[in-house]
Amino acid sequence: MGDFNLTVILDAIRRSTSGLSRVELAQIVGLSPQTISNISRRLLDQGLIVEAGKYGNGPGKPRTILRLNPAGMYAVGVHLDPAVTTCVLLDLVGNVVQQESFGTPDAGGPRAVVDSLAAAVTKLVSDSGVNAESIAGLGVSAPGPIDRDQGTVVDPPLLDGWNRVALRDAVAKATGMETILDKDVTGAAVAETWAGGDTGTGSFVFFYIGTGIGCSIVLEDEVVRGISGNAGEMGHIMVDPEGAECDCGLRGCVKVACIPPVMVAAAVAAGLVPDARQDESIGSGTCLQERFAALLDLADEGNDEALAIIDRSAVLISRAVSAITNVLDVERAVFGGPFWSRLAPYYLDRLPELVNTSSATRDIHEIEIASSGVGEDVGAVGAACLVLEHVLAPKAQRLLLQN
Repeated sequence: MGDFNLTVILDAIRRSTSGLSRVELAQIVGLSPQTISNISRRLLDQGLIVEAGKYGNGPGKPRTILRLNPAGMYAVGVHLDPAVTTCVLLDLVGNVVQQESFGTPDAGGPRAVVDSLAAAVTKLVSDSGVNAESIAGLGVSAPGPIDRDQGTVVDPPLLDGWNRVALRDAVAKATGMETILDKDVTGAAVAETWAGGDTGTGSFVFFYIGTGIGCSIVLEDEVVRGISGNAGEMGHIMVDPEGAECDCGLRGCVKVACIPPVMVAAAVAAGLVPDARQDESIGSGTCLQERFAALLDLADEGNDEALAIIDRSAVLISRAVSAITNVLDVERAVFGGPFWSRLAPYYLDRLPELVNTSSATRDIHEIEIASSGVGEDVGAVGAACLVLEHVLAPKAQRLLLQN
């Protein structure tokens, strides 16, 4: 119970942008002033919080404000992407202290990736100057599906030879750090709740725009993972009955209708960008990114065909967003991921009207459409936040008695 109460108090302090006094903590979490005082002292002794000045607006003794100590704990996060792997070192309040990235090896299989990852993590920690003893662990976010209990990735797209790879244990052995594995979209949602500010509170769905599109669900500040850790697989939601046939046998599913590779294929078919097979200057690892950027460059210049491709994708993805937000009745849809920043001006112009027009609760509340408050490295930041969440977030399991 003591450990659970400690995480509850720490979580309340974390969620307050300006810090909280002991009196405010007692009001928020419902614990006695003596319990608050004892746990606050414990957190101060552990270096997880600091006293950050006093304030008072009237009679009585000024109250001491408690805030998280950024240097109280650190975590390493790794986002495994088929093209680029990104590593970050995060402090306790979610600031990126150090960052490393490298092209994901396309030869040598999982072993080559793990070796490169371990070397990057070693350099990351060394360059940061942070004491390794203050690092709580390492989180890895990877494309799904995953087997979270076994710590394996299960045949992720664009990673050939990665069926049932025991990535968690391999990374732990290579780095010597306790390791957590989760889906990249789940990590992104955790990052949003930990470091996203206003967009990471309450109930929302995080839509991760990468090579594919996935979503993760947060209900009343709790990330919903599903029984196998794979909640949010939305690739087979049908958004275009007249569209291309999907490998599931339906037509017009999200994965064949409106993800970035489909947009690029439409641009290639229209002669707007080169076909990678006919342009040897486009490297295999960055082929999709470069052609996607070329399509958005044309849209930025006002090219009508490019604008039509992007607008069509916005209309189709809005149908999937509407289906999910209607089922869950959430406050907002948050978008992020490596392809989001270029799409944001176009999607943010179109999605609010499209989604709210289809909302079952439009006469009760509006669904906010927002960009991630974390930034482009949300996958890697999310991986590090998985560690902080595991160590510090209040969980009902902490209340279970162990034999």
